[in-house]
Amino acid sequence: MRIAIIGAKGQLGTVLQARLAQETLLPLDLPELDITDAGQVRSALASFRPDVVIHAAALTNVDQCESQVELTYRVNALGTQNVALACQHCGAAMLYISTGYVFDGSKGAPYLEYDPPAPQGVYARSKLAGEWATQAFLQRFYIVRIDRLFAPGARNFVETVLRLAHERGALSMVTDEVGSPTYAPDLAEAIARLLPTEVYGIYHLTNAGVCSRYEWAREILRLAGLERVPVSPSQGYVRPAPVPKQLELANLCGAQLGITLRPWQEALADYFRERKG
Repeated sequence: MRIAIIGAKGQLGTVLQARLAQETLLPLDLPELDITDAGQVRSALASFRPDVVIHAAALTNVDQCESQVELTYRVNALGTQNVALACQHCGAAMLYISTGYVFDGSKGAPYLEYDPPAPQGVYARSKLAGEWATQAFLQRFYIVRIDRLFAPGARNFVETVLRLAHERGALSMVTDEVGSPTYAPDLAEAIARLLPTEVYGIYHLTNAGVCSRYEWAREILRLAGLERVPVSPSQGYVRPAPVPKQLELANLCGAQLGITLRPWQEALADYFRERKG
């Protein structure tokens, strides 16, 4: 299979290259490819002639997105439209990495792939616009919604917790932001299994289970042997971007294909084994 990976230098893109190494790959990212340049995207994909394009490039700093609205839409919405149109031109299928933030977190139950989105912030609305573009211009597409991505060797919540634990000796973490961590190698494995099925549509692919930021931090410190570092529970953290408070993505569609991800605690333990190795 000929696969182009846009956002190849990111957390997921790096892991995808390793997992899909047996395929014919075209890794694309800045500065070589600017997805806001429609002609550049079309030329790059047309010359490679991919069977499928994995589009994992995005602006993901939700607080930054609130103050840089035009840039956020240019990258996350228009950039995705450019990729979708380029896929249309060269006859490729597309897999678009989206986010559970397209929901507002008020359902009180796990979100199914068929639940109506209700994005709150600029980041969430721009990613939903990317979903719309994918569905508007293509018949063969996968939309994969994820949450709280973390990968070995990358800047992420795990490394932030460890850094702050060493710098401050004590932490305060919110209990009212609940979601599902997504371990990039597990997600890459799920994507590798999804692509050959050609069962197109929307998928929720996160590690099983949910936790608050407080619970996640506690487990991180336990696995790191830093249980002595106190973590204080808090609520009502004020930030520029509105974020879903209770976000659990139900994997209905992927599970029908036998594609599921293990509990987040097991994935986090593997992260530490990889980190030590």
